[in-house]
Amino acid sequence: MALSVVILAAGQGTRMKSDTPKVLHEISGKPMLFHTLDAAQAVSDDITVVLYHQAARIQQEIEALYHNIRFHIQDAENFPGTGGAMRGVATQHDRTLILNGDMPLLTEASLQLLAEGEAEINMSIILPERPYAYGRVVIEKGRVQKIIEDKDCTPEQKQIRHLNAGVYCVSRHVLETYIPRLSNHNAQAEYYLTDIVQMAVEDDKEVHPVIVEEREFQGVNSKLDLAHAERFMQDRIKAGLMMQGVSMRLPETIYVDCRASFEGECILENGATILGESRLIRAHIKAHSVIESSQIEDSTVGPMGRVRPDTLLKKSHIGNFVEVKKSTLAGVKAGHLSYIGDSIVGEGSNIGAGVITCNYDGKSKHQTVIGKNVFIGSDTQLIAPVTIADEVMIAAGSTVNKNIEKGSLAISRAPLKTVRNFFYKFFGKEA
Repeated sequence: MALSVVILAAGQGTRMKSDTPKVLHEISGKPMLFHTLDAAQAVSDDITVVLYHQAARIQQEIEALYHNIRFHIQDAENFPGTGGAMRGVATQHDRTLILNGDMPLLTEASLQLLAEGEAEINMSIILPERPYAYGRVVIEKGRVQKIIEDKDCTPEQKQIRHLNAGVYCVSRHVLETYIPRLSNHNAQAEYYLTDIVQMAVEDDKEVHPVIVEEREFQGVNSKLDLAHAERFMQDRIKAGLMMQGVSMRLPETIYVDCRASFEGECILENGATILGESRLIRAHIKAHSVIESSQIEDSTVGPMGRVRPDTLLKKSHIGNFVEVKKSTLAGVKAGHLSYIGDSIVGEGSNIGAGVITCNYDGKSKHQTVIGKNVFIGSDTQLIAPVTIADEVMIAAGSTVNKNIEKGSLAISRAPLKTVRNFFYKFFGKEA
């Protein structure tokens, strides 16, 4: 069925108490609006986003990642409110889903459910255990009769369990007939989309209630709501990954970005954090390690390791308190307490404890190249740019500031000096 989608994203979101537009606050690695766009793209080829507050910024961020999205700028000064947002919006298909940009948990299945049937309006209804301050929906004989705003409800009406979730699927006739007739004769002087329901009922048009999953249709209006949505999204992401074969120890302690991908049998231990477009292939991420936009293949990281963006690990082990950034390691061991940045390290090489690649000179970043079967002793500094050829040994405590030839031993140490009986002289004691 051909279906248009309109996403309302014009609000200021003052309750977020932030300079960032509400719909650009991130959930599991993406702005919440982008989650809604993903669900919309699964059901429609005609998507319009309605903007007003910081419209240029939001449009720019959408266009950086999405194509064929149309934009409509709401005339919020003259036509405020959700009904005003739909004024002048043009859609291509006979039925239109009207979504909210602050509902990041919507799924393709729920949108398809809302689009079914031939009713003039399909209206989303939630049945929470405890009614929120949402409009109550009066339903008789399977049809919506009216919406009563929470503030207008009598004590008896407040007991109605059917609540308006705020998402609609409407016919072209509804858009063309009722949107122009909306009035702002109310306490807020706004144009309400909910008024089209009453107009349709009065004209004996069918308004069909669709019971939907409460969690999916909860809006995000505050940082507290954002945290709740994040938790629900994480539960969904991790449940899907575990069903695909990813092992997770104490999954409630693990964070996985929605853009990350997993192949083969992967293990995430407690406290692991996977960020950005990371790709894990038969990887074991040990406790409290962080992976950022990198590829980890047939490798282990941690515990308490950090892999920063643009890193490729293959058949390597990164141990505790080792940080790797923008580097390629193939068949490498770095057991503990090292920093490897802007580097290429060859197969069979071992990075000792406390080794640092000094890649930044205060102005620019420089590369370190380490060959195959290189042994780098503990507490060594490699001052980039520098190349260490294959089969080199570097003695512990060395500072290397020039290239080392194949098969060499590199040592950079001040001679050890000892002063006999100094302790006793210093403290005035006898030996």
